[in-house]
Amino acid sequence: MGVTASEVNELRQKTGAGLMDCKKALTEANGDLEAAIDILRKKGQKVSALRAGKAASEGAVVAVTTADGKTGVVIKLSSETDFVSKNEEFVSFANKIAQLAIENQPADLEALKALPYEGSLTLGEKVLDMVGKINENIQITDYEKVTGAGVVAYNHAGNKIGVLVELSLPATAEAAAIGKDVAMQIAAMSPVSVDASSVDPSVIERELAIGRDKALAEGKPENMVDKIAQGNLQKFYKENTLLAQQFVKDGSKTVEQALKAVNKDLSVKNFKRVALG
Repeated sequence: MGVTASEVNELRQKTGAGLMDCKKALTEANGDLEAAIDILRKKGQKVSALRAGKAASEGAVVAVTTADGKTGVVIKLSSETDFVSKNEEFVSFANKIAQLAIENQPADLEALKALPYEGSLTLGEKVLDMVGKINENIQITDYEKVTGAGVVAYNHAGNKIGVLVELSLPATAEAAAIGKDVAMQIAAMSPVSVDASSVDPSVIERELAIGRDKALAEGKPENMVDKIAQGNLQKFYKENTLLAQQFVKDGSKTVEQALKAVNKDLSVKNFKRVALG
């Protein structure tokens, strides 16, 4: 049986799929709208499988917080090309995912994908529909959640990087302002942890080993090697842990000193940095 233009348009409105794809799906489904939706979803799954090997290094990262400033989430929606990632519909979809995440606060990435999205679709199934429509490997590849006394979100220009900063105090206007500055620092400098005490032990061992090898290569006395390695480790902490870093907006202070200048009890307890690539 033939399909009408209004039926094709209805399917297109429901799925966002291309005109010819909708017409073919309806024809295959003998005009059954729900069956046609399933056919399009299956097409999306097939396209997803075909393109699974394609690198999804572009996309959009979105960070948002609750109205009370106590919880934040950041999501990454990945695509293969920046042509797709800059598409208004793609960016809008990424923002909708972030809103869905902040409203429901799922435990992890899989729980996020399982959330109802629209009608009978889950979010994960909607992503597959996007794959079928755009014909690229699109995936939700990251989801982080932070809860605390005060949480600040920052989105770097072009949605390339999203940052959440957990403060030790509520995010009042003054605290939120310095919190955003710190989030911008995290986006730019990519620290490995909040402070020396939170650096992964494997990173410490690697830095010590590098310091020892460098000292030996420079012909330093063996009885001085460990001391030199420790000195190199302290330099690593200063350059790569957030609170010890030189504050980008005021080089005369560390990040910790900049926070204390606002409130002596203000500090950063945790942060999440999600970036494309």
